[in-house]
Amino acid sequence: MGGDLADVRLWAGELERLHGRFVHRFSRTEPRESVLAYMRGLIAPLERKNGWTLAEQAGHAAPDRIHRLLNRIEWDADEVLGDVRDYVVEDLGHRDAVLIVDDTGFLKKGVRSAGVQRQYSGTAGRTENCQIGVFLAYAATSGRTLIDRRLYVPTSWMDDRDRCRRAGISDEVAFETKVAMAKEMVRKAIADKIPFGWVTADAAYGFGKGRWRFELEQADVFHVMATTRHDAVVTRWSIDHPVHDLFPGLARQKGKRRSCGEGAHGRRIFDWARVEVRPWHREDRRHWVLARRSVSRPEEISYYIAYCPADTTLDELIRIVGSRWAVEECFQSAKQECGLDDYQVRRYPGWHRHITLAMAAHACLTVLRARQLDTEKAETDPPSSSTTVSPRSGA
Repeated sequence: MGGDLADVRLWAGELERLHGRFVHRFSRTEPRESVLAYMRGLIAPLERKNGWTLAEQAGHAAPDRIHRLLNRIEWDADEVLGDVRDYVVEDLGHRDAVLIVDDTGFLKKGVRSAGVQRQYSGTAGRTENCQIGVFLAYAATSGRTLIDRRLYVPTSWMDDRDRCRRAGISDEVAFETKVAMAKEMVRKAIADKIPFGWVTADAAYGFGKGRWRFELEQADVFHVMATTRHDAVVTRWSIDHPVHDLFPGLARQKGKRRSCGEGAHGRRIFDWARVEVRPWHREDRRHWVLARRSVSRPEEISYYIAYCPADTTLDELIRIVGSRWAVEECFQSAKQECGLDDYQVRRYPGWHRHITLAMAAHACLTVLRARQLDTEKAETDPPSSSTTVSPRSGA
């Protein structure tokens, strides 16, 4: 019991410190108090985290203050998100961190929630009535959390501006594909000098996206992007060489068996191979196509295109591939522990406000866990390790 109380005090104190970083974004006392109460409720062990339960957790007689915070009071969710991102970088930032792009679905009923329609949700694994959010995760050695977000608004919405206005989508919001949103988030991370070493994404963001990969290359941003067997690359022999033709007989040959990280069912072990492509390039950089073959089902082969320093090993590229699952872990923990998907807002600004505060709550828990791991490591390491430089040393 004493330990539980200490834990509650610990996260409550850290949440107040995080709240102090962006409290100046609110001009009046009520929203300042409401936003802290809202984040406390998101972290609290409540079965549901809707307006009523969060209001009750905060000691309010009704959810009016919560609704005003999300829907009516003027405040800029992007500015608050910037403060949260600075907090993450201060505690977790490292030059070898990985930026991971992915989207997740939010199942909804009805047709009034901004951007909702029947569309494929990777979360559900099928077409559902849902909203889709595109996210950028930050994965460092000491922790991983979400640092940017956009609500995807389909063309069916953008073709009906009256419907958009009713959902709080202003005329200034233009249609963007999910890939365009991903590009903007990565560009912002680069412009804001977020320390990171790599960018990665699944095939939805990597296949056929040569222009984006070229843009990252021009900025000298190292990346490993998933693609499909039908993507084409430049080799010594061909301008448009299908990637699957680079690995003849791989389904029957033995590759280098490696783990790319821990999964829900143990280590993720595959057979790997790589082939260099685009050979006419600067001496200190390389382009590779990687093939990952399932051990139990050898006919199942996944492909990746990489741009990296010339001395990058296959094991390092495998590590980057494996880091992509960190974003799935972020989605799962943010939904289960911080109410990421447990909201009742329908309007476009309200979605970004709720998601931002849920991301702030998740960042707080991530930082606390990272500190706890640091403390445990310091207690178990031999004395000589105390001279080691902290991995959170910035860019």
